[in-house]
Amino acid sequence: MGADLPQADKQKTGRDAHSKPQESVWDTIKVVIQALLIAFVIRTFLFQPFNIPSGSMIPTLLVGDYLFVSKLSYGYGPYSFNFGLNVFGVDLFKFGPMPFTGRHIFAAMPKRGDVVVFKLPTDNETDYIKRVIGLPGDTIQMRDGTLYINDKAVKRVRIADSFDPADTGVRFPVKQYRETLPNGVSYVTWDLSDHSPGDNTGVFHVPPNHFFMMGDNRDNSTDSRFDVGYVPYENLIGKADILFFSHRPDAQWWEVWRWPFVIRWGRIFKLID
Repeated sequence: MGADLPQADKQKTGRDAHSKPQESVWDTIKVVIQALLIAFVIRTFLFQPFNIPSGSMIPTLLVGDYLFVSKLSYGYGPYSFNFGLNVFGVDLFKFGPMPFTGRHIFAAMPKRGDVVVFKLPTDNETDYIKRVIGLPGDTIQMRDGTLYINDKAVKRVRIADSFDPADTGVRFPVKQYRETLPNGVSYVTWDLSDHSPGDNTGVFHVPPNHFFMMGDNRDNSTDSRFDVGYVPYENLIGKADILFFSHRPDAQWWEVWRWPFVIRWGRIFKLID
């Protein structure tokens, strides 16, 4: 039989055995806190996740797309730091608009053709995502479905029709056009109808420090041609950079058992044009 441990060693061994589970729990808590803090900093200052709830940006963005928006693209403005963390219906963090106007930190102007998330000017609460078409000082007009910038027609080339009801919900072939802006940015637009209200408009004069936004789904987009109006520079949240997840609209992201069939694998980590 082995010799008994001295009493002091027995007490020390008992304390060590008792403290190890406590240390393990505390280590786990610290890791969780650190991870939350890192996520908070990234979410607040660098990248913000958004999901696409409507078809106004089809075919560039589809319902069920999840994307990251870079807050550094245009600098920080009054709506850059809106942040909420909803847990069981309780908003643990909620920051409203910052108490300043304009953009003062890392300010940069959007480029024509950028896909941008912004606060709706009419309520400063709702998030919209559209493409920057008109810059300050531009004139914008639609004539028979063709976009005119500063009285010059934007290049528009017909390409193959789209027909994908599972992804878009539209059950008839849709005409598609590749549009190329004056700065060379190129993307595909949808044309659902030859006689939609947005195909012929008056001339829009974009004011200083404002932008003219349009959806790529030209006949199914509430944008600057209609109620959205001109979007102030300070309402911009950031530039849509990359898709990190995408699923068909007839499924939810948490339905893991359906992932092999409803996830759009080819869109994951796709850069946004």
